[in-house]
Amino acid sequence: VTHLGIITLLTGSLVGRIFGIEGTITLFKGDPPTNRLLVDEHQLRVHDSDGVLKGYRAEFLHRPPTPKHPRDLGKLASGGRLSVIDYAEAIDAKLNPRPLDGGGTPALHFTIKTAMMGQRLESWLLADDAQNGNFAMGLANIELKRGKSEIPRSVNPSPAATGSRDPEEVTGKVSQRDPSTAFGMTTSETDLDESIFVFAKTPDQITHVAKGGSTGAKISFSPPQDGDKGQLTISLAGKTQTLDVAQNLGKDVAIAGTQLTVRIENYWADFRIQDGKPVSLSDSPSNPAAVVTIRGRGIPIATSAQNSHGTEQAVSTNGGPSTIPNIAPAMNEANAAENHLTLFVADDGAISYELDSRKLGHSSGPLELNKPLVTGWADWQLLVDRSLPHAEEWMDFTPAKNDSANQLPDGIRVRVEQNGETYEQWISAGWQITVPTLPNPIGVSYGWRSTPLPIALELLDFEVARNEGSDAPAGFKSTLRVSTAEGDSATGQCWMNHPFSFPGSWWRTWSGQTFKMSQASWNPENLGQSTIQILRDPGWLLKWIGSLLIVTGVFLLFYVKKFRRQYATAKTKRIVAPSPASEAREVAVS
Repeated sequence: VTHLGIITLLTGSLVGRIFGIEGTITLFKGDPPTNRLLVDEHQLRVHDSDGVLKGYRAEFLHRPPTPKHPRDLGKLASGGRLSVIDYAEAIDAKLNPRPLDGGGTPALHFTIKTAMMGQRLESWLLADDAQNGNFAMGLANIELKRGKSEIPRSVNPSPAATGSRDPEEVTGKVSQRDPSTAFGMTTSETDLDESIFVFAKTPDQITHVAKGGSTGAKISFSPPQDGDKGQLTISLAGKTQTLDVAQNLGKDVAIAGTQLTVRIENYWADFRIQDGKPVSLSDSPSNPAAVVTIRGRGIPIATSAQNSHGTEQAVSTNGGPSTIPNIAPAMNEANAAENHLTLFVADDGAISYELDSRKLGHSSGPLELNKPLVTGWADWQLLVDRSLPHAEEWMDFTPAKNDSANQLPDGIRVRVEQNGETYEQWISAGWQITVPTLPNPIGVSYGWRSTPLPIALELLDFEVARNEGSDAPAGFKSTLRVSTAEGDSATGQCWMNHPFSFPGSWWRTWSGQTFKMSQASWNPENLGQSTIQILRDPGWLLKWIGSLLIVTGVFLLFYVKKFRRQYATAKTKRIVAPSPASEAREVAVS
């Protein structure tokens, strides 16, 4: 019985594998019905020069091809030969526009860097492009448009002044808004808790008031010398106090003449931000930084509650919330909206800008190539170094090996050989490239295999239930309309652990000819989007029967005596031999 169950179960699995369907389909509210199902199987698709779309199975995770042992896919319609020569588990896509003789879109390349955080970012922007026309860095947004900026206002610093100004003059202050002047100061003592981030290479200090208000402390960082970690000089209430970083790291030290204590929480010799976290790249003091907390009772120079914008000095340079210990989170949406840079490219190629900074206010004017622009976002400076008046979008794909590689798609490297010439190119999953073959170019794409369904799905509504008193989702529900080419249709709902089946007749359900739709995932940023899992398994009944037979066989084998297997066992018999001693002998009889 057990063997019969195993055979039946394997048969059901084989039937489901050959004739079954399983995959996902992403639906958007308001879109027309669609029947394209994404299957968990990679495929290489070629739009050949003869107009035929060809698909090749492309599963290379366990046996990847190499340049010496490529995966040959045969000849193309043009006579060229296509092969896959490499595979990468993570591919990084980077915009690198190509210049054109005319038409296309204007493009700019810029770099923006900070000495405090030891970071340097760069990117291309395409003018008025929804996907490649914006650069978001958490702290601020940068975009590129066609046209010219508005006439500069005289009250704002000119680009020449900001470009040539000593960075200490522009960024030496933590904020142009002083809450104490706007709202008045507290004159009574209160509990204070303030964190201050200081750097040896810049006089800037990033502060965050956790409790009470600002202490008004000014801290300067003397660079390390002779192998030490440097010294911190604290100026507070008209007095100064110097602390050795190495000797006082992690210790509470009283500030003379006050009820406050200072504590050096952490130190980085070569400070950098990597993957949103502060790290030291080496033990060499290339960019020393330290974070200090001041706690105790005192009279604040400004209460934190009076600042309607929060603690604006606490910034993030990683495009997300700040992960520096004791430093406030990155700016919220309102703060980010105040830090915005719009670059303009005119028809004659002239570049101009409009800058909104919480520190410098609003400014605008012309911008020259290779001339830095002080943004007023901490100590970030922007430099436009390349300009293309006519360009087309082009992506460079390269294998990634950094810590963020697990968030990137995989990819393959293809080779096309034709008439003695060889063309090689990486392709990231979800992208398509054009290969310049003769007489016509071909399109090559890589990604999940898609297959048409005999039914079409339409998302009528998507509901997200929230837990009472919070924004945490409690459940998701999709309302679907399913239709066929014959005109049959049905409307149903599916949510977690409650699938919706079509068609619903009993004989189709028992024979496995029905489509079972389950809620797979959702997009919290778009409540009009829902991902549905679709399953049709003709072998499900055989799997259930086989499983029941296996359970029955095991039960009979262990719990029913008449079905137990009989093993040969040795039997012992006692034979009494006629002897005067009347001794008994045991003889083993098999």
